[in-house]
Amino acid sequence: MAEYANIIIDISHEKLDKTFQYKVPGQLQANLAVGMQVEIPFGNGQRKTTGYVVELTDAPEYDVEKLKEIEAVVEDSVPIESQLIALAGWMRNNYGGTMNHALKTVLPIKQKTKEKKQRFVKLELGKQEARERLAMFERKNHKARARLLAALLEQNPLPYEMVTGKLNITSSVVRAMKEMEILSVEERRLYRSPFGEEFQKEKQRLVLNQKQQEIVEEIWQEFIQERHHTWLLHGVTGSGKTAVYIELIDRVVKEGKQAIVLIPEIALTYQTLVRFYQRFGERVSVLNSKMSAGERYDQFERAKSNELDVMIGPRSALFTPFSNLGIIIIDEEHETSYKSETLPRYHARETAIQRAKMAGASVVLGSATPSLDSYYHAKKGEYRLLEMTERIEEKPLPACEIIDLREELKQGNRSILSERLQELMADRLKAKQQIMLFINRRGMAGFVSCRGCGHVLKCPHCDVSLSQHNNGRMVCHYCGHEEPVPQVCPECGSKYIGGFKAGTQKIEEIVKKKFPEARVLRMDFDTTRNKTGYEKILSSFANQEADILIGTQMIVKGHDFPNVTLVGVLAADLSLFVSEFHAAERTFQLLTQAAGRAGRGRLPGEVVIQTYHPEHYCIELAAKQDYCGFYETEIACRKLMDYPPCGHMMAMLVASKDEMTAMLSAELLAKKVRQAKEKGKLPGLSVVGPANAAVAKVKDIYKKVIYFKHEDYGELVKIKDVLEDFINSHREFASVIIQFDFNPMNGF
Repeated sequence: MAEYANIIIDISHEKLDKTFQYKVPGQLQANLAVGMQVEIPFGNGQRKTTGYVVELTDAPEYDVEKLKEIEAVVEDSVPIESQLIALAGWMRNNYGGTMNHALKTVLPIKQKTKEKKQRFVKLELGKQEARERLAMFERKNHKARARLLAALLEQNPLPYEMVTGKLNITSSVVRAMKEMEILSVEERRLYRSPFGEEFQKEKQRLVLNQKQQEIVEEIWQEFIQERHHTWLLHGVTGSGKTAVYIELIDRVVKEGKQAIVLIPEIALTYQTLVRFYQRFGERVSVLNSKMSAGERYDQFERAKSNELDVMIGPRSALFTPFSNLGIIIIDEEHETSYKSETLPRYHARETAIQRAKMAGASVVLGSATPSLDSYYHAKKGEYRLLEMTERIEEKPLPACEIIDLREELKQGNRSILSERLQELMADRLKAKQQIMLFINRRGMAGFVSCRGCGHVLKCPHCDVSLSQHNNGRMVCHYCGHEEPVPQVCPECGSKYIGGFKAGTQKIEEIVKKKFPEARVLRMDFDTTRNKTGYEKILSSFANQEADILIGTQMIVKGHDFPNVTLVGVLAADLSLFVSEFHAAERTFQLLTQAAGRAGRGRLPGEVVIQTYHPEHYCIELAAKQDYCGFYETEIACRKLMDYPPCGHMMAMLVASKDEMTAMLSAELLAKKVRQAKEKGKLPGLSVVGPANAAVAKVKDIYKKVIYFKHEDYGELVKIKDVLEDFINSHREFASVIIQFDFNPMNGF
């Protein structure tokens, strides 16, 4: 039972964005919990105010004699804010950072934008009495009053702007009729809509096939019996997972509950949103990074006011203030964008499961290529596994062909387009069918490989590729191993060794030169900078205003183009040898998702995967769309190296403007943990580093990383807590940035 509580006074006021400590009176110690709203005396005048408990502790931070005491727990407080603050406390404990970092993530509405309001003129008389007044105004030739009253009899209420504009009624006439108690003027909050006017308003019903219906019923039976689980829906590309989500949400909403749908930002397209809008109309809303602060604020206010049933968005939508949450759906759950790269470095999947536990809700994770973590938990029985192995209407999966670029080089073809891909592209253009060319640019900072034999230079200690740096050396970003970049391949002696460089613009030039008659669209960061660039390109391609779409991973995320019958993967290897243990998993996911864009209409699809490593298991199995085979192979590799999900990893960033300070601080912290390990206090722990971060210097900040591995996640959390206490109690760390990342996905 804690003696002290750290309380935040006003979550919307920037000046009070810090905690204040209070004593917990004896009668409250047994029941007080993080997230509760409490009454407290505040300031010199002892004015009464309310605050939220964000931490309970036995350690006083100030002179105990000067600490004030909590007076009471607030009855009938807004429970959703308490729940979200408790969730912030869980995030702070599990992912590090400060409580304020967590609060700013969970309660993002800090700066209120000016509310938009609209005035309406409302008729206050019954229709019979209004008609009598209208006749009187007409007799007395009061034309303006008669015109306004006639309009109100047709439409009640009327927007004030329409009255003064279109009807040409002056404000004095409105005021006079208000004094006569004929009408009133009321002001309503006007919400900024994230949907454009072009969204169709009619609701459409979905017809589910037998497999979709079986899955919906299985989840629903558990839901109505209040047995809330985490479900993993593994469905091949084109199997109709979105229809399952919509049907489940519809049922949840009819039970008076609300739903959150998480979609990777990159897949938040018009095509996806319109399906939800057609089903749920004005009761659905959306969040995305290109919305204004006002638009985002309005959507959270609508959710808090119970004006919404469904919120769709990237990971920030997880914190929508729904008070009666029933289901959280995470589509494309394997996506790395669900892991935050800022403090706290939380994962949306784990955080969603925790929020669902607090709210008594269910979680559905969906993907054609589930993350190894999720499938591992499903195999262990921690999640409920559901499978959809066939496309809707029994459409066949596309035929995949692997092209060995080493053979292309031997035949004298140095183009990024293989002879086979060029042949198929010409055929599709002739048939008026569409083509997508996917350049796998993940990991361009890249590895060093041989174009002659495909050999990739790897770290001898960590089973990840070495990263090439501008100083002519290659570095492992796990253990710090270094060696020079060779001039020739150590395996075959070829001089064609080095990093791979090819961007979307270069590919566009090559394609236009080879196929001058083709209409080509390019989709990358440069062409999607403005708010509508993304939708315009996809809409043009969907309307068949272009023959070929060239792009990075943003073109393979959940899009459905029925006329696409050929997908070309131009550089399958680029993500395969990044200096990161998820490399094979990411490559398999990208290739499978890319292949899934072909043959989604009435015509069958073909996929060409170009690679220097046709024999690599992740490429062979992606071509077969064999997820289970890939999982078994990859999980065996992870077990050998104790990598997640078979074990757990914590990365600790130590950064400073002074490189020596960063290195010495990192070495001191690593030494402290190693000493505890030598004394037998940390059995099962392994410590690697410190080593340079993947990008060792950013804006004159030097970054070092230490890796800790243990089979028990809780043990790593305890180590994080001990290190945080040690850092906070030693002044020499005052100028050093320290951050923690659990089971890292993208690196610091």
